[in-house]
Amino acid sequence: MVAKEFYTEAERTETFEGFRKLMSLIHPSLIDGDEEKMYAHLAELFDNNAISRDIFGHNTVLHSMQTAIIAVEEEGLKRDGTMATLLYNSVINGHMPIEDVRETYGENVYTIIHGLVRIQELYKKNPVIESENFRNLLISFAEDMRVILIMIADRVNLMRHIKESENVEAKRQVSEEASYLYAPLAHKLGLYKLKSELEDLSLKYLEHDAYYLIKDKLNATKKSRDAYISKFIEPIEAKLKEAGLSFHMKGRTKSIHSIWQKMKKQKCAFEGIYDLFAIRIILDSPIEQEKAQCWQVFAIITNMYQGNPKRLRDWLTVPKSNGYESLHITVLGPENKWVEVQIRTARMDEIAEHGLAAHWRYKGVKSEGGLDEWLNNIRTALENNDDNLKVIDEFKMDLYEDEVFVFTPKGELLKFPKGATVLDFAYQIHSGIGNQCIGARINNKVETIRHTLHSGDQVEIMTSSSQTPKVDWLNAVQTSRAKSKIRLALKDIQVKEGNLAREMLERRMKNRKIEIEESVMNHLVKKLGFKETRDFYKQVADGTLEANGVIEKYLEVQRHDKGLAMAGNATVQSAEEFVYENPNEEITYGSDDVIVIDKNLKGIDFQLAKCCHPIYGDDVFGFVTVNGGIKIHRSDCPNAPELRKRFGYRIVRAKWSGKGNSQYSITLKIVGNDDIGIVNNVTNIISKEANVMMRSINIDSHDGLFSGAIVVNVEDTGKLETLVKKIRNVRGVKQVTRI
Repeated sequence: MVAKEFYTEAERTETFEGFRKLMSLIHPSLIDGDEEKMYAHLAELFDNNAISRDIFGHNTVLHSMQTAIIAVEEEGLKRDGTMATLLYNSVINGHMPIEDVRETYGENVYTIIHGLVRIQELYKKNPVIESENFRNLLISFAEDMRVILIMIADRVNLMRHIKESENVEAKRQVSEEASYLYAPLAHKLGLYKLKSELEDLSLKYLEHDAYYLIKDKLNATKKSRDAYISKFIEPIEAKLKEAGLSFHMKGRTKSIHSIWQKMKKQKCAFEGIYDLFAIRIILDSPIEQEKAQCWQVFAIITNMYQGNPKRLRDWLTVPKSNGYESLHITVLGPENKWVEVQIRTARMDEIAEHGLAAHWRYKGVKSEGGLDEWLNNIRTALENNDDNLKVIDEFKMDLYEDEVFVFTPKGELLKFPKGATVLDFAYQIHSGIGNQCIGARINNKVETIRHTLHSGDQVEIMTSSSQTPKVDWLNAVQTSRAKSKIRLALKDIQVKEGNLAREMLERRMKNRKIEIEESVMNHLVKKLGFKETRDFYKQVADGTLEANGVIEKYLEVQRHDKGLAMAGNATVQSAEEFVYENPNEEITYGSDDVIVIDKNLKGIDFQLAKCCHPIYGDDVFGFVTVNGGIKIHRSDCPNAPELRKRFGYRIVRAKWSGKGNSQYSITLKIVGNDDIGIVNNVTNIISKEANVMMRSINIDSHDGLFSGAIVVNVEDTGKLETLVKKIRNVRGVKQVTRI
């Protein structure tokens, strides 16, 4: 910014006239000597020609005076906020040290200016203003609520005076910030007048033609519109009084910005907006009669005027998730004009206007619990008497104590839990960046991966292709995303190292001309006390198990296994040579090779296969896994042919023990006509079956048909067949299959 050190006499006159007005407005809150000291300071600035101009050419001292008047008249600020507003530019321009502010005007004024300075530093990082996180960071940086109020007043003042500016780019930027940032904040604080002004002015500068089109049409129709509202309201008032109802009514015209948003959303011209203005009827009703009286008003109005059923919004029967309750109807009034009527009670209106973010969300402004509660408390204080404004003077910002907001190099904001580190940031960007992170430049200072982030930090991650995740990284991160990514990376590293260890071991064995047998290797792994093969190879990889020692142990196990085979006159055959030619043929076994499935079975680790979910009564077989456990599959399992073809030597016969006394989970696929009640009929059948429990249901409907996957627990195949038969008999069901 190029500063021009000059002023005009008109500016000086306007500044001191504004000063006198301002002092009279806040006189009761002033401390002895305040007015004299501030007057002397302003006079010194003008006398020494220490007046700077902003990017639009505005006199900054006069601008501060105008901002302070807005803050006092529209927001209720008193002495501390006013003094901070007037002194801020003197501090940042070096005309008054901030420590002198503390000494001369007190701690509160110092704190407010300090918050304004911090936010100016925040803007230097070129943040993405549209980000919801930036709004939250802005508020957390403010330290004192009055900082936010001053910023809103300052932006309103700026928007009022940039009409003639030729700096098109700067005008566009401040207008976008007004729309994305300051208008929503003003709305949250209940500063509806300032919010509407910010929105309308931003539209004026950003979409000039649209603004003046709507403005001209509103001006042309104002007189007739006001007359129409009176004409519409009068007969309704008479009918409601005749019904003995206690109420009051409001009529309002939508803002230019709101009308433009509706025109864009509905893709229509100005004349096509139904609810150009709205009537709000607020009942003074006992809580037990609220709904009845609202519907009574609804009936009275729709008897008088034809309603549009497509525009009925019933938030009485089912309130919005944010607590908003109201009844909206659009009716065809006199002269065939559509009018929106909102019906609610005083309690509902209070929730809509003052409740925790209810009205803000209703207006389409995003919100968060802690922020909304804080801003709502401020708003309530603003609406109270002057005596209660002492609460504001004592209020200090303590939101987001559990969160930090940090910048990427491009100005984007990311949110993290308090205590998050550089490593959390790296994994938030990308798992590949996290895996190779060696540190970061934070505010141009190099920090380690364990450095804790603070709100407002600008973080640039440094990486190295030679870096790999370590186990202790899990203790250096706070976010679940980072922890899961680190665990996944460590698992991948373990698998790769295990594969390398396996290849190394096999290579050494082949060099010694040792025959490699999978069954012997599995036996060795179990004998060495490992439950998982990967743990065995991990220790080979890191050197805990010495390769040559492992090979010697392998030879011992191999000799032992061959000795047993020879003692049994069995011929040892390599698995690689085994081929089962007819995988679909039923395999016969000796009677001694049958696994009897029983939940109390000792000494054998078996599980029911998840690919086919066998249950009691199914024809099954066992498959010996590489870990030595046995998976029980149905004989008609989709994987059975391949298992028999490739691993026939690992298949064992299996059968169920006695009577089934357990519950087994199976999935049924049901296809049928998408008729009303058919799903309810199916679920009723399942719920009425003894010893059958439905665990989940997932239904999808398309082109008049529905298909659903229902997971149920049954005891055996007999029970399952009975259930399937009953479901097939349901009218409209076309197909029931077990998955």
